Amino acid sequence: MNNLSLEQVMLMYNRHQTLIHNAFWQHISLVYTSVLIGTSIAVPLGIVLTRHHRLGQQVLAFMSILQTVPSLVMFGLLIPLTGIGRHTAIIVLSLYSILPILRNTYTGISEVPPDYIEAATGMGMSSAQTLLQVELPIALPAIVTGIRLSSVYIVSWATIAGLIGAGGLGDVIQLGIGRFNHALILLGAVPSCFLAILTSYVIGRIAHMVTPAGLRRARQGGA
Repeated sequence: MNNLSLEQVMLMYNRHQTLIHNAFWQHISLVYTSVLIGTSIAVPLGIVLTRHHRLGQQVLAFMSILQTVPSLVMFGLLIPLTGIGRHTAIIVLSLYSILPILRNTYTGISEVPPDYIEAATGMGMSSAQTLLQVELPIALPAIVTGIRLSSVYIVSWATIAGLIGAGGLGDVIQLGIGRFNHALILLGAVPSCFLAILTSYVIGRIAHMVTPAGLRRARQGGA
């Protein structure tokens, strides 16, 4: 690999500035759209599965198997049905985003102390009220952590979506590979890494903020 100087990278950035900026925003759109769709599916499904534990274990096992299928294979299976481009990428990325959120939602609600639920029932709360006012607030940090993990995964997997014409930073990386241009490869890879780190940090802070103060003190006391 040829040695790269900062001047070479900046020169390549200036030549392809519009392409890189557009690819960056396309990447963000792919990631957050997919995670939003995945969250809207995984959280309600996770809640339902906590009421049917045997089915929940089966669904989680199936999703774990689905997660092991390489993304290129998933793209290949869907392209004959949905075509090449953004829509296929969002479908595949949304599927991959579901498992971490689903698992954390299921685990977070399942691990709510039974005493809390019994206390809520004793106070006359309905099942829906117990879910909304007791179980979900306690499970929310785990759910947000699942969203955090999912988002970081999808940032990296979205680079592969460039192979099917979905746009994003994968386009820049592929262009660099096609031209044997190491500076261009870096200009696609570095923003992707930065986006993953930034996403992880921001959602991590949100997870900290939504953790009840009493639960934070209990964790610190147990540490």
